[in-house]
Amino acid sequence: MDILILFHSMYGHTYQMAEAVAEGARRVKGSEVELMKVEETISDETLEEIGAKKAQERFEHIPVADIEDLKGKDAIIFGTPTRYGDMTGQMRNFLDQTGELWSNGELVGVVGSVFTSTATQHGGQESTILSFYTTLLHHGMVIVGLPYSYEGLFESEEISGGGPYGASTIAGPEGERTPSENELEGARYQGEHVAKIAKKMSSE
Repeated sequence: MDILILFHSMYGHTYQMAEAVAEGARRVKGSEVELMKVEETISDETLEEIGAKKAQERFEHIPVADIEDLKGKDAIIFGTPTRYGDMTGQMRNFLDQTGELWSNGELVGVVGSVFTSTATQHGGQESTILSFYTTLLHHGMVIVGLPYSYEGLFESEEISGGGPYGASTIAGPEGERTPSENELEGARYQGEHVAKIAKKMSSE
Protein backbone atom coordinates (compact mmCIF):
# COMPACT_ATOMS: atom_id res chain seq x y z
CA MET A 1 0.00 0.00 0.00
CA ASP A 2 1.68 3.18 -1.23
CA ILE A 3 1.08 6.45 0.60
CA LEU A 4 2.54 9.76 -0.54
CA ILE A 5 2.83 12.75 1.75
CA LEU A 6 3.30 15.80 -0.44
CA PHE A 7 3.93 19.14 1.22
CA HIS A 8 5.15 22.69 0.83
CA SER A 9 6.84 24.35 3.78
CA MET A 10 8.36 27.79 4.09
CA TYR A 11 9.78 27.84 7.62
CA GLY A 12 9.53 24.16 8.53
CA HIS A 13 6.25 24.02 10.44
CA THR A 14 4.39 22.12 7.72
CA TYR A 15 7.41 19.85 7.32
CA GLN A 16 7.28 18.95 11.02
CA MET A 17 3.61 18.11 10.63
CA ALA A 18 4.39 16.06 7.53
CA GLU A 19 6.89 13.98 9.47
CA ALA A 20 4.25 13.36 12.15
CA VAL A 21 1.68 12.36 9.51
CA ALA A 22 4.23 9.93 8.07
CA GLU A 23 4.89 8.50 11.52
CA GLY A 24 1.20 7.83 11.99
CA ALA A 25 0.75 6.28 8.54
CA ARG A 26 3.65 3.90 9.18
CA ARG A 27 1.80 2.51 12.21
CA VAL A 28 -0.47 0.64 9.80
CA LYS A 29 0.99 -2.68 8.70
CA GLY A 30 1.80 -2.83 5.01
CA SER A 31 2.12 0.93 4.53
CA GLU A 32 4.93 2.18 2.32
CA VAL A 33 5.17 5.89 3.09
CA GLU A 34 7.14 8.47 1.12
CA LEU A 35 7.61 12.17 1.83
CA MET A 36 8.03 14.56 -1.08
CA LYS A 37 7.85 18.33 -1.43
CA VAL A 38 6.64 20.60 -4.20
CA GLU A 39 9.12 22.84 -5.97
CA GLU A 40 9.94 26.11 -4.24
CA THR A 41 9.24 28.96 -6.67
CA ILE A 42 10.64 31.82 -4.58
CA SER A 43 14.21 32.80 -5.43
CA ASP A 44 17.06 31.95 -3.06
CA GLU A 45 17.76 35.66 -2.63
CA THR A 46 14.22 36.35 -1.44
CA LEU A 47 14.19 33.26 0.78
CA GLU A 48 17.39 34.55 2.37
CA GLU A 49 15.87 38.00 2.92
CA ILE A 50 12.77 36.65 4.67
CA GLY A 51 14.72 34.19 6.80
CA ALA A 52 13.34 31.06 5.16
CA LYS A 53 16.47 29.79 3.42
CA LYS A 54 18.11 28.46 6.56
CA ALA A 55 14.85 26.92 7.75
CA GLN A 56 14.46 25.03 4.48
CA GLU A 57 17.88 23.44 4.90
CA ARG A 58 16.27 21.16 7.48
CA PHE A 59 14.30 19.39 4.77
CA GLU A 60 16.50 19.84 1.71
CA HIS A 61 17.01 16.05 1.73
CA ILE A 62 13.34 15.54 0.85
CA PRO A 63 12.96 14.96 -2.92
CA VAL A 64 10.98 17.37 -5.10
CA ALA A 65 7.89 15.74 -6.55
CA ASP A 66 7.01 15.38 -10.20
CA ILE A 67 3.44 14.95 -11.42
CA GLU A 68 4.26 11.34 -12.27
CA ASP A 69 4.90 10.69 -8.57
CA LEU A 70 1.17 10.93 -7.88
CA LYS A 71 0.37 7.92 -10.05
CA GLY A 72 -0.28 4.53 -8.51
CA LYS A 73 -0.79 5.74 -4.95
CA ASP A 74 -3.40 4.35 -2.59
CA ALA A 75 -3.47 7.61 -0.64
CA ILE A 76 -2.00 11.09 -0.98
CA ILE A 77 -1.86 13.38 2.04
CA PHE A 78 -1.16 17.01 1.17
CA GLY A 79 0.33 19.61 3.50
CA THR A 80 0.45 23.34 2.85
CA PRO A 81 0.85 26.55 4.82
CA THR A 82 -1.99 29.04 4.55
CA ARG A 83 -1.79 32.14 2.40
CA TYR A 84 -4.75 34.46 2.93
CA GLY A 85 -7.06 31.56 3.73
CA ASP A 86 -5.93 29.35 0.86
CA MET A 87 -3.06 27.07 -0.12
CA THR A 88 0.32 28.52 -1.08
CA GLY A 89 1.07 29.50 -4.66
CA GLN A 90 3.75 26.81 -4.78
CA MET A 91 1.21 24.08 -4.05
CA ARG A 92 -1.34 25.64 -6.41
CA ASN A 93 1.28 25.74 -9.16
CA PHE A 94 1.93 22.02 -8.69
CA LEU A 95 -1.75 21.10 -8.71
CA ASP A 96 -2.36 23.20 -11.81
CA GLN A 97 -0.03 20.86 -13.68
CA THR A 98 -2.15 17.77 -12.98
CA GLY A 99 -4.50 18.23 -15.94
CA GLU A 100 -3.31 15.06 -17.67
CA LEU A 101 -3.87 13.04 -14.51
CA TRP A 102 -7.39 14.45 -14.34
CA SER A 103 -8.19 13.70 -17.99
CA ASN A 104 -6.97 10.12 -17.58
CA GLY A 105 -8.74 9.60 -14.25
CA GLU A 106 -5.46 8.64 -12.58
CA LEU A 107 -6.52 9.79 -9.11
CA VAL A 108 -10.11 8.55 -9.14
CA GLY A 109 -10.71 6.50 -6.00
CA VAL A 110 -7.41 7.48 -4.37
CA VAL A 111 -7.75 8.56 -0.73
CA GLY A 112 -6.95 12.25 -0.31
CA SER A 113 -6.38 14.25 2.86
CA VAL A 114 -4.96 17.66 3.81
CA PHE A 115 -3.21 19.30 6.78
CA THR A 116 -2.05 22.89 7.16
CA SER A 117 -0.24 25.56 9.15
CA THR A 118 -1.27 29.16 9.83
CA ALA A 119 0.40 32.13 11.46
CA THR A 120 -2.56 32.93 13.70
CA GLN A 121 -5.24 30.99 15.52
CA HIS A 122 -7.97 32.05 13.10
CA GLY A 123 -5.81 32.55 10.03
CA GLY A 124 -7.65 30.27 7.63
CA GLN A 125 -6.99 26.74 8.85
CA GLU A 126 -10.46 25.54 7.92
CA SER A 127 -10.85 27.52 4.70
CA THR A 128 -7.45 26.37 3.42
CA ILE A 129 -8.26 22.70 3.89
CA LEU A 130 -11.84 22.99 2.61
CA SER A 131 -10.82 24.88 -0.53
CA PHE A 132 -8.04 22.34 -1.12
CA TYR A 133 -10.61 19.54 -1.07
CA THR A 134 -12.37 21.11 -4.06
CA THR A 135 -9.38 20.21 -6.25
CA LEU A 136 -9.24 16.68 -4.85
CA LEU A 137 -12.94 16.18 -5.53
CA HIS A 138 -12.46 17.26 -9.14
CA HIS A 139 -9.89 14.49 -9.39
CA GLY A 140 -12.39 11.99 -7.99
CA MET A 141 -10.42 11.37 -4.82
CA VAL A 142 -12.03 10.01 -1.64
CA ILE A 143 -11.79 12.67 1.07
CA VAL A 144 -10.70 11.69 4.58
CA GLY A 145 -10.33 14.20 7.39
CA LEU A 146 -9.46 14.05 11.08
CA PRO A 147 -12.42 12.53 12.97
CA TYR A 148 -13.48 13.48 16.47
CA SER A 149 -12.36 10.05 17.62
CA TYR A 150 -9.09 11.93 18.04
CA GLU A 151 -9.87 13.37 21.45
CA GLY A 152 -7.25 16.09 21.09
CA LEU A 153 -9.77 18.01 18.98
CA PHE A 154 -11.62 18.74 22.22
CA GLU A 155 -8.57 20.47 23.75
CA SER A 156 -9.59 23.76 25.33
CA GLU A 157 -6.94 24.34 27.99
CA GLU A 158 -4.27 25.43 25.52
CA ILE A 159 -4.08 27.02 22.10
CA SER A 160 -4.17 24.25 19.54
CA GLY A 161 -4.84 23.74 15.88
CA GLY A 162 -6.74 20.84 14.41
CA GLY A 163 -10.32 20.24 13.30
CA PRO A 164 -12.47 17.62 11.60
CA TYR A 165 -11.20 18.69 8.18
CA GLY A 166 -7.56 17.96 9.01
CA ALA A 167 -4.66 18.50 11.36
CA SER A 168 -3.15 21.96 11.66
CA THR A 169 -0.66 23.96 13.65
CA ILE A 170 -0.26 27.62 14.58
CA ALA A 171 3.17 29.00 13.71
CA GLY A 172 2.85 32.44 15.28
CA PRO A 173 3.14 35.84 13.54
CA GLU A 174 6.93 35.54 13.37
CA GLY A 175 7.06 31.77 13.01
CA GLU A 176 8.25 31.54 16.59
CA ARG A 177 5.91 28.75 17.68
CA THR A 178 6.60 25.10 16.91
CA PRO A 179 3.86 22.45 16.65
CA SER A 180 2.57 21.38 20.05
CA GLU A 181 2.40 17.74 21.06
CA ASN A 182 -1.39 17.82 20.66
CA GLU A 183 -1.04 19.15 17.12
CA LEU A 184 1.63 16.60 16.24
CA GLU A 185 -0.42 13.76 17.69
CA GLY A 186 -3.37 14.98 15.63
CA ALA A 187 -1.17 14.76 12.55
CA ARG A 188 -0.08 11.23 13.52
CA TYR A 189 -3.70 10.24 14.07
CA GLN A 190 -4.67 11.62 10.67
CA GLY A 191 -1.85 9.74 8.95
CA GLU A 192 -2.83 6.49 10.65
CA HIS A 193 -6.53 7.04 9.94
CA VAL A 194 -5.90 7.70 6.25
CA ALA A 195 -3.68 4.61 6.00
CA LYS A 196 -6.37 2.45 7.63
CA ILE A 197 -9.03 3.73 5.22
CA ALA A 198 -6.72 3.19 2.23
CA LYS A 199 -5.95 -0.34 3.42
CA LYS A 200 -9.65 -1.18 3.68
CA MET A 201 -10.28 0.16 0.20
CA SER A 202 -7.32 -1.62 -1.36
CA SER A 203 -8.42 -4.96 0.09
CA GLU A 204 -11.87 -4.81 -1.49
